[in-house]
Amino acid sequence: MDATHFDTFRQHLSQHIIGQHQLIDSMLICLLSDGHILVEGMPGLAKTTAVKSLAEAIEGDFHRVQFTPDLLPADLVGTDIYQNGEFEFRAGPLFHNVILADEINRAPPKVQSALLEAMAERQITVGQNTYKLPNLFMVLATQNPVEHEGTYTLPEAQLDRFLLYVKVDYPSKQEELQILELMESQQLETASKVTTQYHITQAELLEARKTVMQLYLDPKLKEYIIDIVQASRYPAKFDKDLQRWQRFGASPRASIGLSRCTRALAWLQGEQYVSPEQIQAIAPDILRHRILLSFEAEAEGITTEDFIQRLLQVVAIP
Repeated sequence: MDATHFDTFRQHLSQHIIGQHQLIDSMLICLLSDGHILVEGMPGLAKTTAVKSLAEAIEGDFHRVQFTPDLLPADLVGTDIYQNGEFEFRAGPLFHNVILADEINRAPPKVQSALLEAMAERQITVGQNTYKLPNLFMVLATQNPVEHEGTYTLPEAQLDRFLLYVKVDYPSKQEELQILELMESQQLETASKVTTQYHITQAELLEARKTVMQLYLDPKLKEYIIDIVQASRYPAKFDKDLQRWQRFGASPRASIGLSRCTRALAWLQGEQYVSPEQIQAIAPDILRHRILLSFEAEAEGITTEDFIQRLLQVVAIP
């Protein structure tokens, strides 16, 4: 399979999601890299629409879960029900292929721990039994950064399970005009005029994943990826300011994620190999949720974005 098939996929998503080109590309990269994605942005920025559009275009089961403070682990994983003299397991929504975890930071810690096992191990445990999840399993989560009532901070262990952490911003004036036109056309559209939805099969997706992983990544660029992650852990070797600002660095999952996602990005761009520019382009989404800053950095007004940009500047490109 070549990248032109996914170009059609991207165009299909762009018809439903105006202006969020980076979000669309990030979701496709995550899909090709067999990972999970966390999307953060202000209300009304089409986060849920984007995730639903992606999920509906993939062959397989899709389920949306609205996370609330009163959600229970059994609402996700399922439960054992006593019936006809024996216990029978009733599977929860996590047994679908694509899960939209809407406003994930509204769920209490017990629910987060249940979701953590599914994301990390691709299995769930109920009582004394463990159940495997589908081969195609992807969590696309959204969270609102401005509301604090009834929300819970996601634990670092769970954040680390997300391959990408993407932030979306407001659309431009021209893009917002296009959004208005799209809404008007959808309201006028009748059922008989609805166009056929685009679909990609699981076989096509798995074939694309194999192709992506075979894309050439030069050994020097592998060392460059490791240097970036090492710099987030031991910044004193690279820059004194980074040392003052850093509290905890990225885990080895960051190195693995950079290797996978840069290959996916290069493949989507029609390249035959990975370049340093592609590593730098995807690095912020990989590192954003894996780096914790010091209190000194917060006092100086240094954000995680500032830290990552400085890190990419001080690590030498091969």
